[in-house]
Amino acid sequence: MPAGKSVTVGITGGIAVYKAAELVSSLVKAGADVHVAMTAAAQEFMTPLTFEVLTGNPVHTRLFRTGAEGGVLHIDLAQKADLLIIVPATGNIIGKAAGGIADDLVSTLIMAASCPVLFCPAMNTVMYHSPAVQQNINKLKKLGYRFVEPGQGRLACGATGKGRLADLADILYNVEKLLTPQDLAGLDVLVTAGPTREPLDPVRYLTNRSSGKMGYALARAAALRGAEVTLVSGPTGLTAPPDVVTIAVETAREMYEAVLQHFEQADVVIKAAAVADYRPQDVAGRKIKKQGQELQLQLVHNPDILAELGRRKKDCQLLVGFAAETNDLERHALAKLKGKNLDLLVANDVTAPGAGFDCDTNQVKIFARNGEVVSLPLMDKNKVAQQILDRVAGLLTDRREAN
Repeated sequence: MPAGKSVTVGITGGIAVYKAAELVSSLVKAGADVHVAMTAAAQEFMTPLTFEVLTGNPVHTRLFRTGAEGGVLHIDLAQKADLLIIVPATGNIIGKAAGGIADDLVSTLIMAASCPVLFCPAMNTVMYHSPAVQQNINKLKKLGYRFVEPGQGRLACGATGKGRLADLADILYNVEKLLTPQDLAGLDVLVTAGPTREPLDPVRYLTNRSSGKMGYALARAAALRGAEVTLVSGPTGLTAPPDVVTIAVETAREMYEAVLQHFEQADVVIKAAAVADYRPQDVAGRKIKKQGQELQLQLVHNPDILAELGRRKKDCQLLVGFAAETNDLERHALAKLKGKNLDLLVANDVTAPGAGFDCDTNQVKIFARNGEVVSLPLMDKNKVAQQILDRVAGLLTDRREAN
């Protein structure tokens, strides 16, 4: 969530108003300057005081009031906002916006807004599916307004179906995307993540400690910046990021095939997966039983996916590799950067506190082909992902300007 942004939240009358409080709280915690406007119906469910406490700003409820420094309130709130969110968006407010009606503060804000407007519908499932509401939603979408699809399940009225307010995480993702520069729009980005598993028998396998968090953060960040993202993932316990096509694989050979299948169309490839270098030569068809003696395994090389991509890479493609090291980080990183024909190499010392496997943070060095080295401090992996993509976007810009 980009901090320092101004977000205006228009709250209308529905039982999901209580969830709007959680959204407002999350926006404030993320560093946004949040201003709230409420309809008369919204105040039947929750008082303005709740939102005043959450935001530290006055809550606006009436249209005919002056704004800051004597300005017109609805113009001030709409024009100073980087984003206007309508939550919960009832059938009534959607109909007003579609019909160009501005008869209260929230509907007037929608008409006066020049920033993106995000509707978060929540209503009874019959109302949501009614032809009038669907027609109004489609009309607003054609006019450029954004919508977060409501969720499916049991509604407050007891009915079951589509109409409940979308999950907070989905709303926040859409908010973040609307506040993020779309500098990767139109690009196809291929990301790999997670470990691979190499079976010994039907019960056991060889693997590594990778959680996939760094790769998933990169896929999410690329989607936020407008890219078409394909994520090839080994086994993880992570939820697939929104707006990302996820392909699940298990072994290194499966990942190899999936990556090569999508490589040709990719503009950017980011190989963040921790792929097993070796696999057992033979896989037992039955569980290997303990026989009171040492067990010897014959291991053979797996295909080197990154090296193969480096051999096949076209001048128009950008290839980013990762190196998880335990010693001589810079020497190993530079050798991998050159030896595998990479444009960028992201290296980290997995023995460092907070930078190892299964952490939410990472501390990396980014090595570029031109000799530039960027050392990042310990930070959240989502922020690391944005830093890496900043370098990717910079290289793409340099290439376009050179051509």
